Amino acid sequence: MDILTKRPRGTEDKLPKEIYKWHTVEKIAADTAEAYGCKEIRTPTFEHTELFQRGVGSTTDVVQKEMYTFDDKKGRSITLKPEGTAGVVRAAIENGLFNDALPLKTYYFTRCFRYEAPQSGRLREFNQFGVEVFGAPSAASDAEVIALANDVINRLGVKNISLEINSIGCPTCREEYHKALIEYYGKYKDKLCDTCLERLEKNPMRLLDCKSEICGSLKSDAPKMLDYLCDECKEHFESVKRRLDALEIAYTVNPLIVRGLDYYTNTVFEFISNEIGSQGAVCAGGRYNGLVEEIGGSPLAGLGFAMGLERIIMVMDNQKLDFAQEKGCDLYIASFDEETNIYAMTLAKKLRSQGFWVEFDTAGRSFKAQMKYANKINATYCMVIGSDELANGSAKLKRMSDGEELPVKLDDGFANRLNTLIMDISL
Repeated sequence: MDILTKRPRGTEDKLPKEIYKWHTVEKIAADTAEAYGCKEIRTPTFEHTELFQRGVGSTTDVVQKEMYTFDDKKGRSITLKPEGTAGVVRAAIENGLFNDALPLKTYYFTRCFRYEAPQSGRLREFNQFGVEVFGAPSAASDAEVIALANDVINRLGVKNISLEINSIGCPTCREEYHKALIEYYGKYKDKLCDTCLERLEKNPMRLLDCKSEICGSLKSDAPKMLDYLCDECKEHFESVKRRLDALEIAYTVNPLIVRGLDYYTNTVFEFISNEIGSQGAVCAGGRYNGLVEEIGGSPLAGLGFAMGLERIIMVMDNQKLDFAQEKGCDLYIASFDEETNIYAMTLAKKLRSQGFWVEFDTAGRSFKAQMKYANKINATYCMVIGSDELANGSAKLKRMSDGEELPVKLDDGFANRLNTLIMDISL
């Protein structure tokens, strides 16, 4: 196949016949976020590379191996965003959003880019729904953000999703934990992959996130962060669990969750599906109390999550869930010649201005071909405009589902009549 007509590896086309699925998920996600007081934010597709190096972490797989980075025409290093959080923090600092009433609650839909081996549920260009909340350090905010994600999943109708949570503490209690990890993994240096050998001294928690078979086999017996939490972090985590219990949100504590980005602190969580292979996390997030300061702002608590839209739609397809069908064509106006086609065009313009989806012939089709086209686009009604209809100011609406014909006047009340007929069908 010619490269000009083949999409790049690791990307997908979202085709018109499937886009209603995306509209369904996006509307439910946005409506849910807004019910929690979140406002939409949109950030650039690319940022300065340094933002992700400092924010995401220079020792993460994302920064070391997966970012799409290039120099622009003035030699500045630019990166296509690999995740959404850092860009939101940058935007909030630059635009003074943290000077407004706190907590600041935001949500977004964004495309992200990571150079990974494509497989089911993992693409190089992918879409995320994300929520970021700033200025809310209490456990109540952790529980609320998890509840928001849980509500989106429930409103979509998705079943068999399990919530796993953990705490990875604060920098103070992690210092002792890092020492324990270094001591444990130091006994297996001859078995570690090259990447983990490099991370052992710099960022030992990254070893728990390694996907290699040998390193992965070692983490089950590795020290657990929960055993090293300071009193404050321990109480925060216990408070999160109490609130999830009060909300009747089922969860399990998984001490091996560390997340793949360096900015996380305290609570981390993942919503897992066992129906999409190894890429089972459909939503993940946590708290990142040091990220705003790391990027250049004043110290401010933050937390959030990202939901993979391709993955959640894949689960919905597997479970054969219903998506809200897109609005169909309300009326097709068939014509015979230039005069009647011009009338069809002007009538279509008037009806479209009142919210109807109206089509007429723009391809020079014969009358017979126009009727076939009306069937193909699943028009609810079809109306034929000929010289007699123009002269009489009246026509017949044909209901395409059963062929019933209804006489109508082509006057100012036509739009109201058409709307009533369409509403009757929808009921």
